[in-house]
Amino acid sequence: MRIVTLTTDFGTQDYYVGAMKGVMLAIAPRLHLVDLSHELPAQDVLAAAFVLRHAARPFPPNTVHLAVVDPGVGSSRRALVVAAYQHLWVGPDNGLFSFALDAPDCQVRAINNADLMGAQISRTFHGRDVFAPVAAHLAAGVPLDEVGPAVEDPVCLKALRPQRSADGVEGQVIHVDRFGNLVTNIAAEMLDGARRVCLGDVVMEGVAQTYAEVEWGDVLALVGSAGTLEISVNGGAAARQLGAGQGARVRVEFGE
Repeated sequence: MRIVTLTTDFGTQDYYVGAMKGVMLAIAPRLHLVDLSHELPAQDVLAAAFVLRHAARPFPPNTVHLAVVDPGVGSSRRALVVAAYQHLWVGPDNGLFSFALDAPDCQVRAINNADLMGAQISRTFHGRDVFAPVAAHLAAGVPLDEVGPAVEDPVCLKALRPQRSADGVEGQVIHVDRFGNLVTNIAAEMLDGARRVCLGDVVMEGVAQTYAEVEWGDVLALVGSAGTLEISVNGGAAARQLGAGQGARVRVEFGE
């Protein structure tokens, strides 16, 4: 039986996550359920996309990733299943799976098969009534093509893609971790020849390899565990010290 991961902004105080797990186990009692995160900022689709990109991909092939960060619940936004990177991704069509849409073998289906959903659909809890049962059925072996018709225009977040020019790269902070590190969308392979990294009026000379290369309390740029450029403070929190957060513009400059 397959693994199903769960990623939401529901927290763990309320019954929401437990209800989703109950629905899935009622359909497929042998599922292996794994929590990725339920403490995402409320309705923050970009933060959820970041978590899915870096936490979900290491799972074994055929894992089903259920993600519910859904500001548009109850509206006309579509419900999707994405097949990419040998995994299945189930959730709302709001950009959550933007990174997976770049996969060369990507397939996208709209969820419209009522037989795979709950008997009653709440307008405010599609996680329980639509996404959880569909994820469980897929994990139990229901073929992708039974979910619904193909989708050619899924929503994709532009914020995940930095812009390269002849003299540099323009990106932005897409995640702030619990240590206050500012994680950008600029991949390590885009940093060859970097001379300066600029965040507003803060200029960092080059890209460090470790925190120890600067003095305690100093700001530095380095490649973090996600394989992207991060702005950090040795022994401190860059987000607080610099007054920056998600969406802050970052420029990497090449040359002299």
